[in-house]
Amino acid sequence: MKVAVVGATGLVGSKMLQVLTERNFPVTELIPVASERSVGKQVEFKGKQYSIVSAADAIAAKPNVAIFSAGGSTSLEWAPKFAEAGITVIDNSSAWRMDPTKALIVPEINADSLTAADKIIANPNCSTIQMVVALNPLHKKYKIKRIVVSTYQSVTGTGVKAVNQLMNERKGVEGEMAYKYPIDLNVIPQIDVFLENGYTKEEMKMVKETKKIMRDDSIRVTATTVRIPVMGGHSESVNVEFENDFDLAEVRSLLSAAPGVVVVDDPANAQYPMPMDAHEKDEVFVGRLRRDESAPNTLNMWIVSDNLRKGAATNAVQIAEYLNGKGLL
Repeated sequence: MKVAVVGATGLVGSKMLQVLTERNFPVTELIPVASERSVGKQVEFKGKQYSIVSAADAIAAKPNVAIFSAGGSTSLEWAPKFAEAGITVIDNSSAWRMDPTKALIVPEINADSLTAADKIIANPNCSTIQMVVALNPLHKKYKIKRIVVSTYQSVTGTGVKAVNQLMNERKGVEGEMAYKYPIDLNVIPQIDVFLENGYTKEEMKMVKETKKIMRDDSIRVTATTVRIPVMGGHSESVNVEFENDFDLAEVRSLLSAAPGVVVVDDPANAQYPMPMDAHEKDEVFVGRLRRDESAPNTLNMWIVSDNLRKGAATNAVQIAEYLNGKGLL
């Protein structure tokens, strides 16, 4: 099993190498790929050193699967070239997510739609992944009509430059800015660029991807995405209106039984999900479950997950595990 990781030196790429190791994915040969300036440098994987190669050299090495985390423009240029060579691509960028010919996969929800013909598979946006993992079991039971979500997103979602900005500001050190404004002791209600409708690109990703992953265009979604001075995970306040009424005890039971979900919901003892508890974990944590007293058939919930793991690297590796298990690689 030859595995290429494209963007192996970035925050998510490094996390992918870590997750491949931890989950014992059967890698017999690693092919790390990065930009031209990184070619020849070394990365460590399972105690061995591997030299970074170019994308063209990676294709020539004929990996079974290539996991991309190198940005949209790289994916648009190189993913089709890998696919043409018969290599299955799992892409973490936004490049292919809304392409009607490409599968957008969260394994707990819709991996069953994958076939050997799917050569470019899209990994959804981090904030979408954790939300749909928690909502899917409830949608199956009560049918979701509308979702109102506000996110509280970690600086790691922007990348290492943003992490450095936050840490520099903590220390009072001048440095490169990933954001237009300070992030320490601040909250920035903008993630990605603004669109004509007044929403940001990140917000519209959540709207469109949710419908595609859950295979239901009737679900209405409105989102506000916010960057906060946190490392380790994204948090979301989610208000869900269902077609059918629910019982809170049954909601807890459905979530507790759902793959990849952990319920942390004990207000009497101040137990609820926090990003510091989700850090370096693969599960989606759900709490603050309560009926919305202002609207019928409506639930409030709080959802937290490590955005570099389940929101990116782990979800991609889980897709590879599914493909391998089904003999599709």
